[in-house]
Amino acid sequence: MNFMDQDESWNLFKSTAFSNEALPFEFETIGKQIAKKCHGLPLTIVVVAGLLKSKRAIEYWKSVAKDVTLFVTNDPDKQGSRVLGLSYDHLTSDLKTCLLHFGIFSEDSEIPAKNLMRSWMAEGFLNLENDLEGEAEKYLKELVDRCLVIVCKKSLDRTKVRSCKVHDLIYDLCVREIQRKNIFIMNDIVLDLSDSECQSISMHQMQTFKRVTVDETDNCCYGLFRAILTPVHRQLRDHDNNDLLKRTHSIFSFTLNNSIYVLKLEHIHFKFLKVLELIDIVIVSFPVQILNLIWLRYLSLLSRQNLDIPPEICKLWNLQTFIVQGPGPSVEITFTEEIWGLMQLRHLKVSKFYLPNPSSISADKGSHMGFSNIQTISYLSLDCCTNEVILGIQNVKELGIRGKKIDSNGLLNNLVHLRQLETLSFIFYFPHFPASAKAFPATLKKLKLGDTYISWSYLDIIAELPNLEVLKLMPNACLGNKWYPNARGFTRLKILLIEDRFLKYWKATDDNFPVLERLVLRRCSHLEEIPIEFADIHTLQLIELTTCLSELEESAARIQQEQEELGNNPVDVRISDPCKYIVFIKVTLCFSFPQVKSYTKVI
Repeated sequence: MNFMDQDESWNLFKSTAFSNEALPFEFETIGKQIAKKCHGLPLTIVVVAGLLKSKRAIEYWKSVAKDVTLFVTNDPDKQGSRVLGLSYDHLTSDLKTCLLHFGIFSEDSEIPAKNLMRSWMAEGFLNLENDLEGEAEKYLKELVDRCLVIVCKKSLDRTKVRSCKVHDLIYDLCVREIQRKNIFIMNDIVLDLSDSECQSISMHQMQTFKRVTVDETDNCCYGLFRAILTPVHRQLRDHDNNDLLKRTHSIFSFTLNNSIYVLKLEHIHFKFLKVLELIDIVIVSFPVQILNLIWLRYLSLLSRQNLDIPPEICKLWNLQTFIVQGPGPSVEITFTEEIWGLMQLRHLKVSKFYLPNPSSISADKGSHMGFSNIQTISYLSLDCCTNEVILGIQNVKELGIRGKKIDSNGLLNNLVHLRQLETLSFIFYFPHFPASAKAFPATLKKLKLGDTYISWSYLDIIAELPNLEVLKLMPNACLGNKWYPNARGFTRLKILLIEDRFLKYWKATDDNFPVLERLVLRRCSHLEEIPIEFADIHTLQLIELTTCLSELEESAARIQQEQEELGNNPVDVRISDPCKYIVFIKVTLCFSFPQVKSYTKVI
């Protein structure tokens, strides 16, 4: 990329620092001076502009202009790192710690935002205790706004960051600051195994706290663990293992050379751990040694087979986040009733798990034993959606339920107790759908259906949900090839996603989706037309098509053209991976079957 001229530099600076805001004259004058001093480097421009984005005091801008003069040189190789150092120095201590946390991951790696923020919570980087998730999102947004963190993926409604990473120059800055050992200390643990032991790895066989070089990671065929320690003023001593173990508060696993191993934890001496991330290491049974880590707040495991969680899990009374990843819903995790003793639990994420009834529930008195701090649960097995379990998780905001078949009346009668629920995912067969939207919590904003096999007509009931903003219809959500919604409904729906290869006929008007903003169609291999009445939806901003027919693309273009002819802002149409592989071949059979005239095969 070429260096920017003065006009390009100013336009980039202005769009980053002010977005759509009106620009006062005095800020324009000083802003042009700052942009000029960035010498045409785009990264420098956006970082400095991000630094000023939330500042509207002219004296502050003038002081930064002086700092830019000090830190920005004419040497392009040094300029980027110096101005990044300027932006880093202007961060609060909490934001500095959160930014440096990116330095523990592999360079240029895309990090799931939820896991990142939950590890911040576990590490104690955040101030607020009553709204940890809100505080974490605020910190991440601040780093994004300052152009220090790059957003890789966003949620469908564009309100949440799904994954993120940092620029390689910012990654280098994080590593340099970590090496100063003022915030925390990062040390590597490498495996030291013979070839015969490569399928059974235990902690006591690792070379504890050896600093790993790039050459060593290239030659290592086993694995790498990264340890985070609290800093001290004296230098680390490799022989002082007792002190090292006490100060270790986080361990993360990293797979090298695409290796996957079965980990057998025989000795875990890190008794003060707050974070244990073993998502790259396969376990065959729950490591009971983890039960001694009473300070643990974040635990993430990987299992490829059914797993029984021992009742002693209640010893981890500080646990906030518990994740068990696996190959899919075929793996089921089973908890005993002692799991209800984890009173600090906020996030429980498993592909499918069984949760027993808590030991005591008093529904008539309104008292219950349950997860009072719970925020997210997925995916809960259908077999345990009893009234007692639902009462135990009644503060949950995001819930996923997975199974094969259910008596819908029993389940939904229980779901109405979830008065804080905002996001709900159903992945199971619904033989009978409720007759009223009142069976769902009125607070529901996002609904995802998959493998539910309900009739398209039942969506008229969902359309009555008063606060529904996002509806995702995943494969096999609906049964049949026609969707003719009633005239009124979906009064607040902003996002509609349909991924259905059977839907062929769709008739709707702007009254059906009066405030729709985004229409996403994926793998709709039989749908040829979007209702032309969508051109009358004034709020419609985007139609996104993935692996769809060319006829559907032409239909979206017609809607775009009609909106433009009406004088409205035309909808943005985005097309990716167009469907090119549906070919109809008609073969005439001319041999001994006179009753058969022709044969059509779909390839």
